[in-house]
Amino acid sequence: MILVNALRSLLHMLFMVVTVIPWALAVIVVSPFISSTALYWMCVGWLRLAVHSGTLILGIRNRVTGMENLPVGSTAPAILLVKHQSTWETFAMPTLMPHPLAYVFKKELLYVPFFGWAMGRMDMIHIDRSKRTQAFNKVVEQGQRLLDQGTWVIMFPEGTRIPRGQQGQYKTGGTRLAVATGAPVIPVAVTSAKCWPRKAFLKRPGVVDFSIGKPIPSQGRDADELMREVEAWIEAEMRRLDPEAYR
Repeated sequence: MILVNALRSLLHMLFMVVTVIPWALAVIVVSPFISSTALYWMCVGWLRLAVHSGTLILGIRNRVTGMENLPVGSTAPAILLVKHQSTWETFAMPTLMPHPLAYVFKKELLYVPFFGWAMGRMDMIHIDRSKRTQAFNKVVEQGQRLLDQGTWVIMFPEGTRIPRGQQGQYKTGGTRLAVATGAPVIPVAVTSAKCWPRKAFLKRPGVVDFSIGKPIPSQGRDADELMREVEAWIEAEMRRLDPEAYR
């Protein structure tokens, strides 16, 4: 079984490398001539290809609950705060959400060949984490603009991928943005490490749960207190979804 999974993992990796190059080049070529929204959905097309190939080649399936908790309306704002265990949810979230998403990410990712170059053409929020005050001001400024045009902001409050069964330090950037803009926060629990462990080459077939919590109002809230509420919901939901990992 390990050999089969290794062959599947290698095939999927090669498939992604082969398909990302022409996709990224196409994005770079057409980006000056189409709207940011059209460019976004063009990029989501490749993400769907990556996720569907993950299902076909790796045997990884998504199971989503709580879609009814998402705000309704083309201009309804939302800030998604998501548990981060692997690359899988980074690819899958835009394919699951009905609104365009804008990731907040470190600018170093822009230098990743092809994938990063294409990301740089999208209307997202890339920050220099060494300039904390300036970085947060940029997040608020761009975040407000994106929310106003109907784009949802997505952040990973733990900041990095966390191994299965563990809990990282939840940072308040997402809730500070929510308080500053008045947008509700939506916590999302994800069990991707069951199938796609952090920094692992070997992937395993199985089901990845995406559990979407109810919107939490941010107006008049303290950012630290709000993040504690988000953290409590996500971590309790992780233990419900994947109790084996938290024994």
